Order: sequence, then C-alpha cells, then structure tokens
Amino acid sequence: MTRGASLFDKKVLLVDDQEINLQLLERILRHEGFSSVHSLSDPYEVLSTYIEYQPDVILLDLMMPGLDGITIMHLLNQYIPDSVYLPVLVLTADMSPESRREALAVGAKDFLTKPFDPTEVVLRIRNLLETRHLYLQLQKQNQHLSQQVQLGLRDIDEAQTEVILRLAQAAEYRDEDTGLHTQRVGRLSALIARSLGLNDDQIELIRRAAPLHDIGKIAIPDHILRKPGRLTADELRRMQEHAAVGARMLEDSRFPLLQAAHEIALYHHERWDGAGYPQAIKGPDIPIMARIVAVADAFDALTHERPYKRAWSVEESLAELRACSGARYDPRVIEALNKVVIQEGLIRPEASVSLGAIYPDHGARIMATM
Repeated sequence: MTRGASLFDKKVLLVDDQEINLQLLERILRHEGFSSVHSLSDPYEVLSTYIEYQPDVILLDLMMPGLDGITIMHLLNQYIPDSVYLPVLVLTADMSPESRREALAVGAKDFLTKPFDPTEVVLRIRNLLETRHLYLQLQKQNQHLSQQVQLGLRDIDEAQTEVILRLAQAAEYRDEDTGLHTQRVGRLSALIARSLGLNDDQIELIRRAAPLHDIGKIAIPDHILRKPGRLTADELRRMQEHAAVGARMLEDSRFPLLQAAHEIALYHHERWDGAGYPQAIKGPDIPIMARIVAVADAFDALTHERPYKRAWSVEESLAELRACSGARYDPRVIEALNKVVIQEGLIRPEASVSLGAIYPDHGARIMATM
C-alpha cells in the first residue's frame, strides 16, 4: 500500500467509553473511505473482539472506567505475537510526559489528543497503516528469502551427500561389484542407532556418514583387496591400513557429517576387548557411531557374497556376531542388531535366541578383512 492507495479493506477498531467520541471518529473515517470500522464502548469486550475481528489498527482511549487503555494493552500483548506489528493509536486528553512514556512502554505507536482534528486523525491512521503494510511486506520478503536460503542449503546438503555417497561407492566398486554395500551399511547403522535410543540428528548423521567407513580401501592394491583366499600376514597388515588412510582423507573437516565419517573410518575396526586396530582402544572408549558401524558392516559383509567367501544366511550371520559379543563387538549394539533383524522380519524371534548353541564355533570364523 502506497500513499493514496485504497484503505477500504483495512480494519479499524475504535475503543472509547464515550459514545459521542466513537460516533465522531466513525464519521471521519467513513467519510475518508474506511468501510471496515468496528466500535466498542465496553473495554471488557476488547480482547474477544480483537481475537475475532483481527484489526489492522486500534484507536484506544487511555482513560476508561474499569479497564483503562494501559491495562488493555497489557492484555493484548499476551495474545499478539512479537512478530506481529499491530499499531495502537492512543486517544487521550492527558498528554503529560508520564502518561506518554507509560503508553509507549506497553506498545502505543502514536497519540491523538482530544478534541479530535479530523485531518490529523486521518493522517495518523494512514501513517500507521502504511507502516504496518511495509512491515508485512518485509515479513513476506524475509520469509521468501528464508525459503530460498533453505532450498539452497537443502540443495547444497543433497549435493554434499551425493558426492560423499559416490566417493564411498568409488572405493567399494573395487571390493564389490554392486556398489550397494555402503548404502546398506548406512541404512542398517541408522536402524541400530534408533534401537539404541540415539536422537534423530544422530541417527541421520550416522546414516549419511557410515557409507564412508571403508573409503581408505582406495589405497589398497587390487591383488590384496580382491584376493579370494586367506591373506598373508603382510597382506593383512596392508589391508588394515585402510582405517588410518580413510581417517587421514577425512580429517580436519569443519562439517559435522565429515567429522562423523572421520571418526567412523578411524575406529570401526577397534574391538570391544581392545584387540582391534589401528589404536587398540576398547570398550566405551570406542565412539558409539564406530561401534554401531562395525556391527552393521560385519552383518552386511557376512550376508553377502565376497571374493573370499560365500553369502551366509541371516541366521548364521547373527549367530556369528552374537558369538563375538563382548569380545569383538559391544554387547548392547549386538542386542540392538538382534532387535532390528526381528523388527525387519529377517528372522523369527525364537530363532535369534537359539543359534548360539547351533553354531558354537563361529567366533573363530569371523573374517579378518571385515
């Protein structure tokens, strides 16, 4: 709305205990083209009328019996959000500095002295409505800009995630033909994290960071990475370097996603009993995300064919991991995996508790390269 634009659709609420003042103001406003004018002589009706009428400006008498203008503004402030600009034009015959300061302190935007000058009434109302209009326009613009920023951030975030996923797949294609292992590990890690009670932000973070757990395998030669038989001691040491290599590739990032990926890459081959690598830390000293990914990675590796092994059944794989609980893996994470496997319908509940007896020797068969 610019100066001189139509005011017909602007809602004006008049509040004064003197009917003669209300009638005068109504005549002035309607003569100027205001068609949405609502008058109140009972100050106790102001709050309910405001909620129902939603005025664009309020002309409020300061001195009224029962509820004065100051008290009414206090009440209105409880219902008007801070983000809403609702101009209140105070009507008063008392223009003492104390009265003005008190009114301004509770939200008054301008003053009209009694008796009213018609030209002044219209000009002050127009100025307040123009300010309100500009404020609303600025809000809309800010909302639009915020939406554009969020869309831009979402695009950047999605691009970052896609680059990370493709980077993880680049390493994985050398170790597996399908390139889907990283995605499965990310999804399973998130399910385990949820079962453990991690919050939504942590769950999403591990889902997106887990696919980079083996990024360091880029540095491992194919004759070791894809060797169908057992690795020699030297080959095993070289294979184990991928954890430290991956961590170096991801270190010193300022982004939480890559910080989490660095932590996972570095620690996901540590063991609960301290016999893992590269730092031989143990128990709860191993970051929780790395503990989760270690279990998700092993379960997926066991249940899918690799150059050096056949695909194990879900039952065999779960029994293997349960046999390693407390030694290689965090027992709480293994139990969380057990719950996820049941919830996902991959195994019958009764089967998951009996397999340890059927496969008592599986702990020794865990693949060293997982």
